Amino acid sequence: MSNIVQLNAALELALRLEPGDRLRLVKEVVASVEQDMVVGTQTGESVADEHWGQSLNRLLDALDMSDWEALEIDDPVAWVKALRRQEESRLDAYWTGVQ
Repeated sequence: MSNIVQLNAALELALRLEPGDRLRLVKEVVASVEQDMVVGTQTGESVADEHWGQSLNRLLDALDMSDWEALEIDDPVAWVKALRRQEESRLDAYWTGVQ
């Protein structure tokens, strides 16, 4: 099972919990991440030695881009321009004062 599927299943279960239990779950997850970070720095891993570009590339590689790929955008520049035109026409009434 992929990490995305596992994460979605865990999130679905977590959202069924009562608010107090969800808060406790969040605290425990944060504590585990903090612990992992402490262990990583103690074993000699140095985040400061890594170039920011390497960190950015690692982050981008870890992102789930499947939703973006499903958009089937042939020309991203034309797509952004079309979105801007849609927003301009939607907001035009507010800018001109005519509604």
